[in-house]
This record gives sequence, C-alpha cells and structure tokens, in this order.
Amino acid sequence: MTEPIDPTTLTVGVLGGTGAQGKGLALRWARAGIRVIIGSRAAERAEASAAEYRELTGTDHVTGTDNASCAAQADVVLAAVPWESHADTLTGLVEPLRGKILIDCVNPLGFDKKGPYPLPVEEGSVAQQAEQLLPETRVTAAFHNVSAVLLADLDQAEVDCDVLVLGDDREATDVVRALADAIPGMRGVFAGRLRNAYQVECLTANLIAINRRYKVHAGVKIVWPEHE
Repeated sequence: MTEPIDPTTLTVGVLGGTGAQGKGLALRWARAGIRVIIGSRAAERAEASAAEYRELTGTDHVTGTDNASCAAQADVVLAAVPWESHADTLTGLVEPLRGKILIDCVNPLGFDKKGPYPLPVEEGSVAQQAEQLLPETRVTAAFHNVSAVLLADLDQAEVDCDVLVLGDDREATDVVRALADAIPGMRGVFAGRLRNAYQVECLTANLIAINRRYKVHAGVKIVWPEHE
C-alpha cells in the first residue's frame, strides 16, 4: 500500500505569487505548515509580497525571490502567471524546472462587455502548452476553479470546494492532490489526463459568470454515492 504523502515535507514555489490566485494559495499552504517560495520577475517585489504573507499567516514559511531561483529551490512549482505571459515565463525556466512537478493553474480567458469567454490555445490547452515547452518537467493541471477571494480571506477557516487534478504522471497527480487536501475544506480529485485540461481551464469563465449573477464565490464539488 502506498504511503500517504506529507505535503509539509515539500517546498512549493509559486510563479506569479504576487497575483491574486498565487497569493491565495501561498497563504493557505503557509498556514498549513508548507514552505512556500514566492517567485516574480523582480526578486524585490517577490520578497515584499513574502513579507506581507508572513505577517498575514503569522508564520515564517514564506520567502521571495526571482522566478528562476524560485523554480530551482522548490520541489513543486505552481504556475499562476497571466495567460499572456505564460509561454515566455516557462520558456525561460526549462533548466530549473527539469524533473520538477509543475502545477499549471492558468486559465486562457478573454473579457468583453458580455463577460468572460475562453480563448483558443494552439497546443490544445494551457497545460499542454506547458508540456510542450517543458518536455522534461512533470506537468499537471489543477486549482483553476478555486476562488482567489476565498483563498485570500483567512477569516474563512475552510475553502469548501474540490480541485480537479489532471496529468499523465500518477505519482505527480497524487502529490498535487495532497497539496489540495492540505487546505482545510478542500479536496483534490483526479480528473483525467492532461489532454482533458482545456475544459477545466475554461470552466472558470462559467464560474465567473455565476459569481457575477448571484454575488457569490462559486467553486466545484464532485458528488458520488457512498459505497455500501
């Protein structure tokens, strides 16, 4: 039987850790006792954010540095960068990400007066673009549909949602699921191969529309009957 994964033994790098989604996940992981490294194009900006996150969480689990150093020092790396800079950011990190687990949570969305809508991705999905750019990295896709507002609100003890985890490397997806499970209220659920990532990435457009209409912070829950 496989030993359970202890996420507190991992160091998680967050590329785009100064943005909303990266910030929220960094805060929750630090609260859970996981060491987090914030990455940014400018090391000074990353460290300024890390100092803020240390104060918010009351821990010393968060540090900041430039993207390359963040990727090199981490065991698992979350890509939470804007879609527009996704390819350029990862292209410059081929070496430090070699052999690492990458969690891609980038959503290819556009916005107009009608609201959010999915953008086409030549490679099939954002995660598949990452896979092509980083052929020796263990690419997974997860955390696309989690509200950044809820993540950053530490007065909310739990984030009640499921995280759809996709990837072709079973061990890597198990690690990502454990990182989701480390956040109170959250559950990581394996949701298929990486080739199925696009619909999960684009589902965020529907959730944003729900949030705007009903003034909520909607998430995803997977329900199945209990075994007898």
